[in-house]
Amino acid sequence: MRMILKRQSHEPGHRRKFLVVVDETPECDRAVYYAARRAARTHGGLVLLAVLELEDAHQQWLGVADLMRAEATETAQVRLDDYAARARQVAGITAETVVREGQRATVLQALIAEDRDIAILVLAAGLHREGPGPLVTALGGAASAAFPIPITIVPGALSDDELDGLA
Repeated sequence: MRMILKRQSHEPGHRRKFLVVVDETPECDRAVYYAARRAARTHGGLVLLAVLELEDAHQQWLGVADLMRAEATETAQVRLDDYAARARQVAGITAETVVREGQRATVLQALIAEDRDIAILVLAAGLHREGPGPLVTALGGAASAAFPIPITIVPGALSDDELDGLA
């Protein structure tokens, strides 16, 4: 049986944090926007996570693998900085940014275990016909029953005004 650590977000000296996995999908902006507005309205925090999935790097020569990792990290940090600026612009909050390497679900579990102020994962549903998106699909259904925190899924087609009304 897996042990779930109690969240600390409502204890003195702590605050509830919203976590968003930042990627290159267009709907990612919807998750960041909603989470930033919700965090601001509830006096919470925002954590933006970029996950580097570099399975191919392990098969490369050391120098090539290091170069691949450095380039991926730089690209991820630029994306995180852009979304952190967006959070500041729309909600006046300063987001924490985190870059980790590994499989998304494993990295998410580890970060949530490490930062017990993280209380809500915010994802945005995809806009395509193929489905709601890989992360929503992976964490939905039976997998969400064992997840240590609630998951909020924001419809990717909602406008800023519609999200303001919900946040």
